[in-house]
Amino acid sequence: MKETVKSTVLLLLILCSLVQSYFLIYRLPGNNPVVKSESDYVKTDNMGAEMKAEELVYPAEMIVHMGSGKHTIFYPGSTFYKLINTRLQGRLFGGFQRYDTSGMNWNTIRKQNEGIELRFGAGVPVAMLQKVMQISNDLMLQEETINRILIYNVKSEDKVRAFFFSSRGGAVYEAKSADLTVQDVRQQVGFGREWTPSYTLMDSGYYVPDTKIGALEVTLKTGVFTTDQMQKSLFADPSITRNIREKDGSEIYTDIKRSLQFKQNQNWINYTDPAASGGTDNNIGKNALSAVEFVNQHGGWDNTAGSSYRMEVTSEAEFSGDSKRRQDLVTFQQYYKSLPILDLDAFHYGVMRLDMHQGMVTSYERSLIYTRSMDMGKTVKRQLPGGKELAALVNKAAKDRTVSWLYPAYQPLLTGEELQLQPVWVLVFSSGEKQILQQGF
Repeated sequence: MKETVKSTVLLLLILCSLVQSYFLIYRLPGNNPVVKSESDYVKTDNMGAEMKAEELVYPAEMIVHMGSGKHTIFYPGSTFYKLINTRLQGRLFGGFQRYDTSGMNWNTIRKQNEGIELRFGAGVPVAMLQKVMQISNDLMLQEETINRILIYNVKSEDKVRAFFFSSRGGAVYEAKSADLTVQDVRQQVGFGREWTPSYTLMDSGYYVPDTKIGALEVTLKTGVFTTDQMQKSLFADPSITRNIREKDGSEIYTDIKRSLQFKQNQNWINYTDPAASGGTDNNIGKNALSAVEFVNQHGGWDNTAGSSYRMEVTSEAEFSGDSKRRQDLVTFQQYYKSLPILDLDAFHYGVMRLDMHQGMVTSYERSLIYTRSMDMGKTVKRQLPGGKELAALVNKAAKDRTVSWLYPAYQPLLTGEELQLQPVWVLVFSSGEKQILQQGF
């Protein structure tokens, strides 16, 4: 009898021990295990804000064509930009037909007809555009990225045409069933008629304002994410990482599979996971969505008042041994108010870059610097050159190179705990090279 009681008590003690161990390991209630798999990441608290994909898709600039060679440009955040963009988002585009871009003289169309043109920089996947615009599903567009949308009234005809330009070049898609009337386009163009300055379209496709344009020089207070925060965010178990110091002063943390490089003099990180792979689906739209979610979970976004980000996606072939695979580069360009912030060789800031393959991140670059939303920025009114003065600066800088784009941006400068954003003109050449136009105020 005594032996039976002892056995029963011993069994109960063993069961209680097992239950206690279960609670310690899995932290009930909540069912969140302490032990993580190698592929898991740990979300770090108190870093940047989260954003939705649709908040990151918008044009870099909106060009209003008024006919007779007259144009103006609205930049993100301006009243007319937001008004026109909202109206276009409510229209349906479908019935697409593919053409070769060389079949039409696009500069002549822009000069002679009234219309609106949206420019998306390097390009945005159609799947992302469908989150902010009513674009019908079409097999031709599934894997396309669009860098421009041109909507215009055909001169002397009661007809609207809408074209979506492939960022890969060579192809343009016309929406034959665009839900727009001539009067709709005319009303939107009307917003530009009272706006100054007007712009002149140059032969190679860029625009020069006829007069100077106003801009603000801004100074913001900054903070810096710590090495510990990023380690906890990107490694399942930071305690097993080893530290390597490079000759250039940078530090690398690695758990053998992944590596995280800190460039201390630039407050810049480069995270790589070369072994990352997903399934067989390498859809460009899904890669873009996965990139947004990755940033949400690993560092987040600067949520300072006036700060925003715009998505661009480019694809390139990558060779691994004898095989070739497609790698999608997702870039998030940071803005302050209406202007983008430049990423410079001497001071990396203003962008996040993610290499994506089959929905997985193989490389992630970003700044550790963030601006403090509770500190109001100091502002000084400036004027960027225009007209003949600007045209002379462009010609001097370009020399024999072809200019494809001219736009205003912020050149960042870090001084202590302050970030100064100085407005400048930026040239983009047909080769993709960028150059800041140096000018005085």
